[in-house]
Amino acid sequence: MQHSTGNEAKETRRPVVLQILPNLNGGGVERGTIEMAAALKDAGWTPVVVSSGGRMVYELDRIDAVHVTLPVASKNPFVMRRNVRRLRKVIREYGVDIVHARSRAPAWSARAAARKEKVPFVTTFHAAYTRGGFLKNFYNAIMAKGDRVIAISNFIADHVRTHYKVPEDRLVTIPRGVDYHKFNPAAVSAERIIKMATDWALPDGVPVVMLPGRLTRLKGHVTLIEALARMKTREFLALFVGAGEGREAYRRELNDLIERHGLQGRVQIKDYCHDMSVAMMLADVVVSATLVPEGFGRVSVEAQAMGRPVVATAHGGSLETVLDRETGWLVPVDDPDAMAEALDEALGMSPEARQKVAARTRQFVIDHFTIEKMCARTLEVYRDVLAAKQDPYDQ
Repeated sequence: MQHSTGNEAKETRRPVVLQILPNLNGGGVERGTIEMAAALKDAGWTPVVVSSGGRMVYELDRIDAVHVTLPVASKNPFVMRRNVRRLRKVIREYGVDIVHARSRAPAWSARAAARKEKVPFVTTFHAAYTRGGFLKNFYNAIMAKGDRVIAISNFIADHVRTHYKVPEDRLVTIPRGVDYHKFNPAAVSAERIIKMATDWALPDGVPVVMLPGRLTRLKGHVTLIEALARMKTREFLALFVGAGEGREAYRRELNDLIERHGLQGRVQIKDYCHDMSVAMMLADVVVSATLVPEGFGRVSVEAQAMGRPVVATAHGGSLETVLDRETGWLVPVDDPDAMAEALDEALGMSPEARQKVAARTRQFVIDHFTIEKMCARTLEVYRDVLAAKQDPYDQ
């Protein structure tokens, strides 16, 4: 790639933003990176993404964004040190103007490379990282070292202020966004819904409770099963969707719990889902039962974009993404009784009430949590960083 030289050419060429993350194998961080790369292209900028690769790389190829494969998922100190040299080469080769780190391990190498090349460094805090001893906290603190530190919710921003003392002029809150064009009931055909319902052998007329997410204890599957066990007189089918392979010991534990409560057939694990927008059309209520606070809570927002009420645990980002008793129900963490009560209310709504909630949930997402808003505000951060013309060594 050739780059113009000289001050005039430098001012007129397209700015180049390098985003760096461990891999592109799926997840909210990965999705946001690709969405931002697409927004950069649309804005006339040049996106570069550095990762160790993964199945989502093809999405970058599809938008003609640059992807550079480096071993940046490694936490090995020697590999991380070598990555500094590799990243400096990438910065020079592509004429990078901003380095944006989205995860801790690659952020250590990225910051060192950016400082040596005198390029501004931006970070995004995607989670409230677990606190520990000195080394753990020191490792986490790299995400607070950006010239701008982006928090994905007010919850995360408060965490950053409290534990990392980031000045207000460097901290900005930009909520995550979802694709409300894709997660749109009007965009899902009856044929797609019928096919998935048939593939999953769903019985007609039975209300569906859905918990999307990986098969991990922190997602609160046990809490939901315990809540459903308190609702045996109400008809329902509960689906754990997108669980994926592995976690066999935990899977057996869940199946044993389902059997002990006599919920066989009424609670099912669906390992794979290629289209969550269709899956959510099959749901009457979507559950986020997380036992630990999530930074944002993408599932709840996607469900609301689909016009589905949600039952979510009242902590973390859910306090911002769910309006209690307007777009869903907020319940205490790991409280099966409260969850059962909320689910009973959700499943007992009249068609008229359900229609009103659907309109309210979707408008709430459009007003606050779209990809367009997320990307536009991130571009503003990039412009501010470039306009400041500050030497990164001054930080």
